[in-house]
Amino acid sequence: MTREPRAAPPARDPQETDAERRRRRAQFLRDLAEARELRDRVQPRRAKVARLRHAMRMRTFRW
Repeated sequence: MTREPRAAPPARDPQETDAERRRRRAQFLRDLAEARELRDRVQPRRAKVARLRHAMRMRTFRW
C-alpha cells in the first residue's frame, strides 16, 4: 500500500470543480484512515484504550 508522495496542491484554483475538490477530499480521508489503521497495528494497547474510551463516551452521551 505504499504510495509515492504527491506534491502539495497549489493554492485553491478558482476554476477547480466540485468533483476535483471531492476527489481530493476522498483521497485525504482514505490516507487518514490508512494512517489510523497503521497506528492501531503498531500500538495495539493505545488503540484498545481509545476504543474503550470512545465506547464510554457513546454510552454516556445524551441525545
